[in-house]
Order: sequence, then structure tokens, then C-alpha cells
Amino acid sequence: MSPALFLYRLATRLLEPLAPRLLDARVKQGKEDAARVDERLGVAGLKRPAGDLVWLHGVSVGETLSLLPLAERFVRERPDLTVLVTSGTLTSATLLARRLPPGVIHQFAPVDTPGAVAAFLDHWQPTLGVFVESELWPNLILAARARGANLALVSARITDRTAAGWARVPGAARRLLGAFALILPQDDPSAARLEGLGARIDGQVNLKLSGAPLPHDRAAFTALSAAIGERPVVVAASTHDGEELALVRALDALADRLCLILVPRHPERSAAIAAALTREGFKIAGRASGQPLDSRTDIYLADTLGEMGLFLRLADVVVMGGSFSAALEKPPVGGHNPLEPARLGKPAVTGPDVSNWSAITRTLVEAGGLAVARSPADLPAIIAPLLADPVAARAMGDRGRRAAAEAGAGLDRLWAALQSLLPPAPPRKRR
Repeated sequence: MSPALFLYRLATRLLEPLAPRLLDARVKQGKEDAARVDERLGVAGLKRPAGDLVWLHGVSVGETLSLLPLAERFVRERPDLTVLVTSGTLTSATLLARRLPPGVIHQFAPVDTPGAVAAFLDHWQPTLGVFVESELWPNLILAARARGANLALVSARITDRTAAGWARVPGAARRLLGAFALILPQDDPSAARLEGLGARIDGQVNLKLSGAPLPHDRAAFTALSAAIGERPVVVAASTHDGEELALVRALDALADRLCLILVPRHPERSAAIAAALTREGFKIAGRASGQPLDSRTDIYLADTLGEMGLFLRLADVVVMGGSFSAALEKPPVGGHNPLEPARLGKPAVTGPDVSNWSAITRTLVEAGGLAVARSPADLPAIIAPLLADPVAARAMGDRGRRAAAEAGAGLDRLWAALQSLLPPAPPRKRR
């Protein structure tokens, strides 16, 4: 073991007695689930089914949701395997509870201390562990490998800053990356950085490009459609601090009877958003509080979790949030997934800050399914023609849908690559 990894293991062992107190503090701050906080110490909340188990792990919402198509593939094609999904945030747990296929187990990931990791692995005994994006927890990874689990790092993403940090401990980086039997970065820059740290690269896949259209509640769609009536709908999806007011002001000049649906990335900000917009003179209705959307509503504040598929389906045009930070002199966000409206055939507009989605943004723009606005002030000139010409809007949405379908083929490549790491499938029963 490299000196850096030895010191890390020693430090985490020494600090481990403090973990329960730190987790209790996080419970009081609303950052952990009080009823399930012991899962963070490796204490399982559920019994392990018999047989082989596949473990899929991501940290927060984006990473864990990108694992859903893979979880669904396991359920469909390898029903003999138990699938366990772990994540580290309350929001991800809430969304996964709604969207995981029946039979798939969710647990909170253990903190990376030797005792918590050992308790977790003793109970679940995974045959295969699939880590998504940038999850490099030394105790968890090395202990799982030492117990014989095959490991894969998929849709791997590593920044310059993170790579520079690992480069200061090259032996630790090589040991950690060498624990993975399969490494599939999500793009060329991440592949180059991982190779520079000593990883063997086996291809590329970006799980966030795979997947079906987001689900929705049909009854809720019917009710909201009736409430909106004939008004055109613009949905501002996954907005961040500062964007809501800027987007509302820009779009206010577009149409007197436009129905604007704001979907904040962090719903806990909804009270502050509503207060700011009310002061501007807009009539707000909040979904979480059950306020009805009617003909007098200027802005519908969609401040719930797990309903993005509903709101996108209501849209005539979608504006992607998290992409106007530079224009608003805010810290960069990097944009959000433009494939979500594209998969539903919705014409969409993004701001210039798309660093997290640069490749797929370029693909959708080149296909004609996505437009880029330099600032919120440029939105009316792009959106007004689409609202005035539904045929052109549908054509733009169709171009985006075709491009999204072509981009999503990576799941098949990942599935093929994982086969050598899985236990043999049982023979099919003859009918």
C-alpha cells in the first residue's frame, strides 16, 4: 500500500469514533435521514436477498439518476441478480424511491471509514460494483476489491483540479485506479487525465446521454393542461439563484398571456423566489403548497421533486437553467442536461454556460434541436418565432429528439463491456 493510502486509512480509523456525532449533527441540519442515518455507518436497513448482488453507486441526483437505465437493464435481462443502488444525498434518495424499478434496493452509501465500509461489505457482499462519474473513496474501493468484487468505473469524469490533486500522490492514484477491472470515461479530457494518473482506459461512455424520456403523472398533466388553456407555455428548467428574476423580466415582454413555469433546481429556494417575484408584481402559484394555477396566474412555481417530466411535457419551449451564470455575474454552474427536453421533442434554448454538457450541447445545436442565447435579454428574439410558428417549433423538437436518440447508444456498449465481470446467467428454462 502506498504511504498516502496508508496514512488515509490510519486517519479515517482514528477519526471513525467521531462519525456518529458528525452524522447526528447533519441530521439536525436536515442533511441526513434520521430514520436511516445508521446506513451511513454500514448498518443495513434491509435484509440481503440470497444469490449474487450487483451494486451501483453514485453520489447525488445527477449521478444516481444516470444509473437508472442500467438498473432497468439488469432487472430486465438478469432477473437472477439482486440490484443494490447506493447514493449519498437526501434528494437522490427521494427521487430514487419514486423511480427505481420494483425489486431494486436503495441504501445510503457508508462513510469512508474502515469500520463502516467493512460493515457494509459484510452485509451486502457484492459480486460487481459499478461506480459512476468521480467516486474514488479509497477505503470503499480497496476493501471491495480485496473481498473479490469486480469493480467498474463508468461514465468517469475527472476535472483538472482533481487530477492535479491525485498527481501529487501518484502511487495512491495508480493503486486506486488499478482496482477497477473496467474504466470508461465519459469524454476525451477525462480519459486523458485518467491515463495520466496510470489508468487503463477501455473505451468511453456517458450514462447521462442514455435513458428514456422522464416519466410523468398523466392525471396531473391533464389537470394542468386544462388550467393553462390556450396560453403558450415556456418552462424554465433547473434554474439557479439569480436566474429566475432575470428570466421572468426578459420573458415578460414576450406575451401578456404567456404561462411561465419555473422549475428551480433546489426547491427549498421556492419561498425566496416567490417573494422576489411577488414584489415585482407577478401573480405566483406554488405547486408544493397546492396553490391552483388559473387564468390569472403569471408564473407557476414548480417547486416539487421528481416532476420534471410533467412540466417539460407541458412546454411549448424550454429554457435550460444553470446556463446564464456569466451573464448574471454569478458563480458558474455548467448547465443542466439538454437531453431531457430533447427526448420529449421539445424545442429548447440554453445560455452560454454549458461546460458540464459541452459535447452534447454542440451535438444538439448542430442538429438544429437547441438554440443558444448569450443572455436572458436575447431569449425573446429566439422564443417568439417558435411560439408564433408551432410547425417550426415541432420540427426543431423533432431534430432534437433524433439527435438525442443517436447520442444515447452508450448504454449498449456499457452492457456489453460488463458481461465479462458478471457471474454466468442461469440457463433459460425450456417452455
